[in-house]
Amino acid sequence: MSVKDPELSTVDFRRLPESDFEHALKDYYTCRVSRELSNVIRRDVLNGRAKFGVSDDGKELYQVAMARAIRKGDWRADYYRGHTLLLALDMTTPAELLAQLYSDDRHDPFSTGRQMGGHYANRTIDEDGNWLDATQTFNLSSATSPTAGQMARGFGLAFASKLYRQDERLPADLHSNEGNEIAWTEIGDASTSEGVFWETMNAAGVTRVPMICTIVDDGYGISVPVDLQTTKGSISEALAGLQDDGAGSGIDIHRVKGWDYPALIDLYPKVARQVRQSHRAALIHVQELTQPNGHSTSGSHERYKSKERLQWEKTWDCLAQFRHYLVATGVADASDLDEIEKRAKKEVAAARKEAWERLNAPRKARKEALLKLLPTNGHSTPAINKFAEELKRMSQPLLSELIDAVRRLRFEAGPDAMPRELKSWLRDALDELRATKSRNLLSNTPHSPLRIGGVPATYTKGVKPIPGYEILQHYFAAKFEERPELFAFGEDVGNIGDVNQGFAGLQDKFGEKRIFDTGIREWTIVGQAMGMSMRGLRPIAEIQYLDYIYYALPILTDDVATLRWRTNGMQAAPLIIRTRGHRLEGIWHSGSYLSPLLGSLRGMHICVPRNMVQATGMYNTLLDGDDPALVIEVLNGYRLREPEPSNLLEFRVPLGVPECLREGTDLTIVTYGACVRICLEAAKLLSEQGVEVEIIDVQTLLPFDLEHRIANHLSHTNRLLIVDEDIPGAASAFIERKIVEEQKGFELLDAPVRTVTAAVHRPAYADDGNYASKPQVMDVVEAAAELVLY
Repeated sequence: MSVKDPELSTVDFRRLPESDFEHALKDYYTCRVSRELSNVIRRDVLNGRAKFGVSDDGKELYQVAMARAIRKGDWRADYYRGHTLLLALDMTTPAELLAQLYSDDRHDPFSTGRQMGGHYANRTIDEDGNWLDATQTFNLSSATSPTAGQMARGFGLAFASKLYRQDERLPADLHSNEGNEIAWTEIGDASTSEGVFWETMNAAGVTRVPMICTIVDDGYGISVPVDLQTTKGSISEALAGLQDDGAGSGIDIHRVKGWDYPALIDLYPKVARQVRQSHRAALIHVQELTQPNGHSTSGSHERYKSKERLQWEKTWDCLAQFRHYLVATGVADASDLDEIEKRAKKEVAAARKEAWERLNAPRKARKEALLKLLPTNGHSTPAINKFAEELKRMSQPLLSELIDAVRRLRFEAGPDAMPRELKSWLRDALDELRATKSRNLLSNTPHSPLRIGGVPATYTKGVKPIPGYEILQHYFAAKFEERPELFAFGEDVGNIGDVNQGFAGLQDKFGEKRIFDTGIREWTIVGQAMGMSMRGLRPIAEIQYLDYIYYALPILTDDVATLRWRTNGMQAAPLIIRTRGHRLEGIWHSGSYLSPLLGSLRGMHICVPRNMVQATGMYNTLLDGDDPALVIEVLNGYRLREPEPSNLLEFRVPLGVPECLREGTDLTIVTYGACVRICLEAAKLLSEQGVEVEIIDVQTLLPFDLEHRIANHLSHTNRLLIVDEDIPGAASAFIERKIVEEQKGFELLDAPVRTVTAAVHRPAYADDGNYASKPQVMDVVEAAAELVLY
């Protein structure tokens, strides 16, 4: 890549007012601490102290300018850099940043050792799941690594500010100050090639939200230059069509050099004032940045940059230019800045020593405590003596290394020869390791939907069945009246009330601000919901058909499902994704491919109600809880008639609790969703031939039968048939493992497990296609009859 070198004579040496000299010197100190920290990060990865490092070198100056514009209550959705900003805002220390680099679960305040360096978060909920006051701090929505993934979440965080400004009935005391909060997103220039970036900027322009997106442009995406990444070689020029034209939609676009301190500290506060006032999104393209240490510790930029480019980067490094500017304009002389640089090095060196000692002191103490548990005075064995010698050679052993060593000892010596004290130590150590790394996948708070008991549906005598979509209409109308923080949106949800009429007429009742339409943009629909739910609102976001949820799978699996776990319970996003699937003929509306979701959405609940009454009971449970969830309604159930419960708002379906819909003695059929009706029809035919089968509706796939009720049923029939609309070996395999392995169902079986599933191909169109592609009543009947005769 060729780079035209700017000439020093073209630099505008605008002078600062003397009142700002002290602030400028503080900024310089922050930048030097940050740069020294970046150097330490690189060094400690290369020498083996840490596994992987990314840092801010070359990207410091715009962040201290940004810090001048940020206010309490604002939110950040950043990519995996940004420690300079946190230092500038006094939100962290070099020792804490290094604790994350070293995976110190005791002292990493951002993820308790679960995330690589550069992924920041602060606590927004307390240990009981109650919201903290987000208006009194700058809020860091937990970062993720997949490039551009932060954009959709940032859009949602900004959209929440819009809603809080529009609706004074919302409970905003802990979440908003009249909607004045900005969502600050940052993204590397090359990552703007990702589709979600364009989707987000378009959505932000259409909806008018207070979001400022900083494009961090150093000319490359790892080794690929910008002219191979972006039309016109400039993302701000490529986005020119989104520039606000005064007609009511669009974004503002600004360009600034990343080494130009006076321009940066002038631009960021000015843009922030405009965005807070107008709620119009802005993009700041920070150009001519450098990368002194390369993209990350995984590679060297000397391999792909020319000597001319490397020399240009050395000259135009933002800190070199910042120093040049401070001296040239009389803010400080060279000796003052030399002293600042020495102090910065000294601070980071001390922080490095502190972080390393805090990490290793407990490790050494744990090793010594373990050694004291070993038998002495002739009660030892050769295996234990060997173990003791190996343990002594470990200088700073990880907990996992100690656990593995004890497990090897148990294997070699035999469990009976293990001293009781070592058995107890191993049990406690494994519990500690699992808790440290595994807890908080789902809510453990008093608000957990798994702790909310079920409430049976009650019915008025003689109530007449009505179509399922009318039950949903009645439910949502009552629920939205009850809860002002509830919102619903998606493609066709607002004006026509969704394609299956579940919200028909409700926009007229509750207004376009609470029930509204979006564009066809699944990724940012989910991002919209995620950001809203992180700020105290309760969104129900619709993906029109389950088949289209895969457009949103990246944010669901990488962001929503992992949020509580990757922050170890510091943040939560209790959104609900509403969609529909099962049984509609045709490839793209079949909506039955669940196995990718079962594998990728751990950290969410997956509810598969058999009808619309059950769906309302699940919505009640989820809305009283604090976990994210996916609810898949049965597509051909909207016009089927059901009696409406008299306790529609109180009725709750417990998650992870299957329901026995029909008792039987010859065979247990386990199924869910649309297949429930298929299996009930099959059971009637089988009964006419003297075969009595029981039908179990699992109700939720995640979680699955928490109390192992299915095994209890299986103990009476000793035969298991799984009926599933997914392809062979998909969701049925998940169900089979849960029952046969986890519930030890294999001990209860008198015959092999049998499955009835969809075909291996996608469902073909029309009646013949459906019959050949999906489980039919006679498929179930024949499989059940064969299994009973086994």
